[in-house]
Amino acid sequence: MRGVKIILGAILLVILAGGAALYFLPAVQDGVIARIIDRTLIMRHDELLATDALRVAVCGSGSPLADADRRPACNLVFAAGKIFVVDAGAGSFARVAKWRLPLDRMEAVFITHFHSDHIADLPEARLQSWVQQRPAPLPVYGGPGIERVVSGFAEAFALDDFYRVAHHGAEFLKPENGPMRPTEIANDNGTPLTGLQGKVVLEKDGLTVTAFAVDHAPVVPAYGYRFDYKGRSVVFSGDTHKSPGLALHAKGADVMLHEAMDKNIVARMSAAAARLQLPAAQKISHDILDYHASPQDAAETAKVAGVAHLVLTHLIPPIPGWLGGRIFQRGTDMDGVETRIAFDGMLIELPEGSKAIRFDDLGR
Repeated sequence: MRGVKIILGAILLVILAGGAALYFLPAVQDGVIARIIDRTLIMRHDELLATDALRVAVCGSGSPLADADRRPACNLVFAAGKIFVVDAGAGSFARVAKWRLPLDRMEAVFITHFHSDHIADLPEARLQSWVQQRPAPLPVYGGPGIERVVSGFAEAFALDDFYRVAHHGAEFLKPENGPMRPTEIANDNGTPLTGLQGKVVLEKDGLTVTAFAVDHAPVVPAYGYRFDYKGRSVVFSGDTHKSPGLALHAKGADVMLHEAMDKNIVARMSAAAARLQLPAAQKISHDILDYHASPQDAAETAKVAGVAHLVLTHLIPPIPGWLGGRIFQRGTDMDGVETRIAFDGMLIELPEGSKAIRFDDLGR
């Protein structure tokens, strides 16, 4: 027994000595920082771009309402050796930057609609991929109005671009590869997709991307997207009320990421704001009730579409940990539908030639 105590005491002394050295000695601190730098620079998640699976990473599972744990809407799709972005809410690309992805292989961005919580980080997606040597302008897909969004950001960041090229040099930061290129999704006459309409907007290297109309009125255009690759498929609802078009175009998909609002909680928030004489909070919380889907709506849509795996995202209101997750899953227990709550860092893998679906965590 005495020998064990001596050994434990020696271990404790070593730990204390190491901690003291780290705290007081610059050489030890610098050595630790050097190892962190090396590890950070070589820790790239290139494996996510392997062509053996369709993969999705959630970089924003929140909404416009402030949430310390969730960025607004953002998803990455990995297919055909490329990265595709679906929405880019404010701060979402700070999350992406932590994952050390090969952003030079960012192929395109798809915008569901033009609310700020879906477009605010478009400049960051553009900048981060440009700095990592994206070899061409970045296509940004969206409904009529996408040209206005892209040109507005281009003007806002024109001086920033000028300074960066002047500093790093045009040979490194090629000006011709920096811009976003708006790509409108519309009918032949220029009108937005509406009702049950859908349209294939990209076919390349075995990947097919289909845009379709969803119901987020009065917001028009409002689209969802379906990605099909090597026999696997994932659907993004965008912001929508319960929508027959979504069920139609999600038919038979492997996974659906669907927005969700707990309308009971939001209605209680509105009533509380009225009672506390907070008219702005009362007005906003009342108005948003009529153009979002409840978790139960999402589960019913998944069931109609024959989608076995439902992931609730764009969560309104912000939810506190496991308790909020349990509340959002109420009423979603339906035959043939397994419901999960998205979180920032969720990774979904759908291997080719299989029905398997793997869920993992890339970290926050």
